[in-house]
Amino acid sequence: MFYTYILKLSNNTYYAGFSENLKQRISEHQNGQVSHTKNLRPIKLVYYSAFLSKKKALDFEKY
Repeated sequence: MFYTYILKLSNNTYYAGFSENLKQRISEHQNGQVSHTKNLRPIKLVYYSAFLSKKKALDFEKY
């Protein structure tokens, strides 16, 4: 399964991402292991979608 997700950051902006392991990726964001969001914690998961196709998930992330 492939996931596209949207996080709300502490500065009230949004971050869109993609992962094959959603739980692990959200944990990485929360623990400051992702350079794009480490200074914008706490983060909140506001949306995610699951896709069978990696291409569809990546296309949706770009959208």
